[in-house]
Amino acid sequence: MENWLPKLPIADWVDVFVTWLTTNLDAAFSGITSVLEAVVEGMVAGFGYIPSYVFMILLTLIAWKIANKTIALFTLIGLFLISNLGYWDPMLETLALVLTAVIISILLGIPLGIWASQKQSVRQVITPILDFMQTMPAFVYLIPAIFFFNIGVVPGVVASVIFSMPPTIRLTILGIQQVPEDIIEATEAFGSTTSQRLLKVQLPLAMPTIMAGINQSIMLALSMVVIASMVGAPGLGADVYRAVTQIQIGKGFEAGLAIVVIAIILDRLTQNIGKSKKHGGTA
Repeated sequence: MENWLPKLPIADWVDVFVTWLTTNLDAAFSGITSVLEAVVEGMVAGFGYIPSYVFMILLTLIAWKIANKTIALFTLIGLFLISNLGYWDPMLETLALVLTAVIISILLGIPLGIWASQKQSVRQVITPILDFMQTMPAFVYLIPAIFFFNIGVVPGVVASVIFSMPPTIRLTILGIQQVPEDIIEATEAFGSTTSQRLLKVQLPLAMPTIMAGINQSIMLALSMVVIASMVGAPGLGADVYRAVTQIQIGKGFEAGLAIVVIAIILDRLTQNIGKSKKHGGTA
């Protein structure tokens, strides 16, 4: 069907906007690159400073404390398997990349979620932006990320943040909105200010839901590991990508298995943190 309307020059508008950003905000992008590289490299160096067997024992004890013996045993066996297969250092790089992305998502997402939960106008603006962030194919994020931050770990972190932050914002909003109305009315009757009501009532009651959002953000950040490797991000994703390009099925399966082990460990830990928060709040 022939289109009688002229084509909208959306691609040209985007190119002009990106060019304007790189021209006027080059110093800011360079600063962000330096900070993120330093954070990821610092995490990798910190993790690497700990002997692998000590790291295994510490994480196993944390899993035992937060969750239960079964998850602690899985953590110990899973980490030993990763070390035995020779993926310990890539695993640490992946963990540093994911934790950096998730920490940024939390630092940005929770305040935005709190703000949006308190103001409907903010919520109306932020909701379509979140829809856009979640529905845009992940590969598309890599294009401006490379343009702004060059090749390496930083575009991988930035793309992971964009892809993984929406659940934290959405579930923060949902958790605060789900606080029973009678509790809100009771706090108002006692003369609580908005900040007191938020900090002492709404946020503690919403914490299990917020933790569920953080859990989803961790899983989404991990799902970006392989995609981020396409722009030079190190870690297990790079091993998977290399195995795919060289058709090394066994190597790809090993690296993928290591990613699955880390995903299960982080998923179970954050799930049980959320459950403990819920039990603590209802006790």
